[in-house]
Formats: sequence, C-alpha cells, structure tokens
Amino acid sequence: MSEVRDQVDLLVRALVDEEDEVEVSEEDLGGTRLLQVRVAPDEVGKVIGRQGRTIRSLRNLLEVRGTESGVYYELEVVED
Repeated sequence: MSEVRDQVDLLVRALVDEEDEVEVSEEDLGGTRLLQVRVAPDEVGKVIGRQGRTIRSLRNLLEVRGTESGVYYELEVVED
C-alpha cells in the first residue's frame, strides 16, 4: 500500500459517516497512478461535494503530491 493511497484513504474516511465502507485501490498505468475510491452509495455526494468542489480539492492535493514525486495521479469515485 502506497503512502499516497493511505493519505487519500484517511481523507475520504474523514468525509463520510460510514468509514467501514471506504475502499481505495491503486493501479499503475505506466506513468500514471489511478486511485479509485469506493464508498457507500448514499455517501458518494459527500466525496464529490457541491459542484464537485471536494473531489476537485482532493485532485489538487494529488497534483501537488505528484509534482513533488514526479508521478501523475488520477482520482476516480466509483459508483457501484
């Protein structure tokens, strides 16, 4: 488990009520690392936020982190 994945997991758990339902997976796509977040269906809106502000902020944090480490990160919220 990578440090960035752990940090995203921690941030998402802080946003939702059902922390046990949070699952963050990481996939290496060459020069890009894809982080997929799964939460309880009724809490997807909390991760996305109003007008996408929360997810945008998380992506901005990943962009800064990627700039520091030279890795490009993508973040997706997966709805089942």
